[in-house]
Amino acid sequence: MAQSLEAGGRADTRLKLLNSGKRVDNKVSYKVALDELKLDAQADAAKSLVNTSNTQLYLLSDFQKSAFNSKVFEGLDSKRTVVLVPVKGKETANVYVDSVWVDDAFVRLRTNLSLHIRMRNGGSVELSDCPVKVFLTGKQVAAFRVRLAAGEVATSVVQVQVSDTLVALGRVVTEDAPVTFDNTYYFTLQPATNINILEIGAELVAQQLYANESLFNYTYTRPERLDYGVLRQANLVLVRGLTIVDAGLREALRAVVQRGGSVVVVPSPLVGAHASYQQLFRDLGLGTVQWEAAAAVPELRNVAMPNAQEPFFRDVFGARQRAVTMPRVAPVLRWARTGKDILRLQDGESYLAGFGSGAGQVYVFSAPFEKAYSDFSTHALFVPVMYRMAMLSYRNEQLPAYQLTQNSLALKLPVEPTQAARRTEQANETGLRLVKDSLTLIPAQRMVGQEVQLSLPESMQEPGFYQVRRQNKVLTTLAFNQSKQESELAAYSAAELRQLIGPNRPNIQVVEAGADGAGLARFEAEQTGQPLWRYCLLAALLGLLAEVLLVRFGSRQTISAKIKQAA
Repeated sequence: MAQSLEAGGRADTRLKLLNSGKRVDNKVSYKVALDELKLDAQADAAKSLVNTSNTQLYLLSDFQKSAFNSKVFEGLDSKRTVVLVPVKGKETANVYVDSVWVDDAFVRLRTNLSLHIRMRNGGSVELSDCPVKVFLTGKQVAAFRVRLAAGEVATSVVQVQVSDTLVALGRVVTEDAPVTFDNTYYFTLQPATNINILEIGAELVAQQLYANESLFNYTYTRPERLDYGVLRQANLVLVRGLTIVDAGLREALRAVVQRGGSVVVVPSPLVGAHASYQQLFRDLGLGTVQWEAAAAVPELRNVAMPNAQEPFFRDVFGARQRAVTMPRVAPVLRWARTGKDILRLQDGESYLAGFGSGAGQVYVFSAPFEKAYSDFSTHALFVPVMYRMAMLSYRNEQLPAYQLTQNSLALKLPVEPTQAARRTEQANETGLRLVKDSLTLIPAQRMVGQEVQLSLPESMQEPGFYQVRRQNKVLTTLAFNQSKQESELAAYSAAELRQLIGPNRPNIQVVEAGADGAGLARFEAEQTGQPLWRYCLLAALLGLLAEVLLVRFGSRQTISAKIKQAA
């Protein structure tokens, strides 16, 4: 359709094709550049209006409602002429993947994983039968069909498995011609690394609980032998029954929650330890707690049945929750209800609560684990509760997929095991690259602790998988897709555009191109053709001149003829 502009203008018309990446000085080079032009879903109409000279601008677009905004004309010089040419396509359906996600951020190896796929029809007609295929690590793992009316959304769930520790590269492929640019949706599944668990206490309690599970790296230490290097790498720290929590340990525990880890605090029954624990609670942001008066024989109270609807216990209980004998505990402290109760006593008091602290979580038990104060550590509920706290301490910062149109993203880099490796990482912290096949991009980046903020380059336009590399090491792989807005095909008509522009912008015109661009060519010819009034004026002047000459020379010949006859 843009070729009609070249055909309709005068021979001396100078055309400029914006965003073509090539110099266009005449009609010949314009036609060549037009033939080689690739459509860009990220083309900025506002930038085109601002970065061009004060000439007539033709803006050819489908003017999708999800992407076009009339605010692009704000601040435009009223003397600048802009011609909007809506390109109307045939009404069709367009099924695309809106998003994918999994139920649990902890992706286990060789374990069935429920992959949710949300699909939407961004077209204007119904698609009754759309085949969908799911690929993971190059193999087809699922296939199904969907039926979606215009604008309808539906979610399907398929079972997949990740077979090794590498980032699994996935694709969801739809088959709905003729709109095919968004038929492939890229995503990744990152297998979770082992969860590092550190228990600090006078004696072991959780060794058999965590050490027999391959998901966990369990370490036990007494407080006087604590290795702070191990603590800095821990996802979950269990502090149990300490006589004193010194300032160095309190600061290290605060750093754990600041970086997103979890701390579990089990109080000591010793009265002399209360002040030390009180300072720990303040440093972790829990405020002041109240300690119960010491009793010669602790009074045991029943723990209430847990609420199966509580997100903490999701997938822990079956469909039917059976009544069982619950643990008996003797609390030594209580707190204001600023946290979220996970387990309560039958009289309503809290036994286990979670508190947000920094980027992490603090869990506090109100009773010690010693036999005189609790039988919780030998109860069947002990295992799922402690497992759940460990699982929730793992945070996967990488999303399954990103959009090319987003400005930035945050990634959590892996923890290096040694200080020397950490110094090397800091020295190279600005050396991250995004690599896709032969394309290498260097995004703007900023390190904040172990997290890096990446600003996506404007030249990053191809969907697919991009490796995040530092030097020759691949840190992870990210999946990028086109903006979902491009898949919504609803567009403004010429009449809607005129209404959107309003009557106060006479310099902005809307032209209906018509079939094969005939209307646009006619409009352009009217704007750039030779003015005919000049030819009319010239013809009139020539006619007057002929009349004068005829009168003048014609009358002389008549007089000469009469004189000759008289003689």
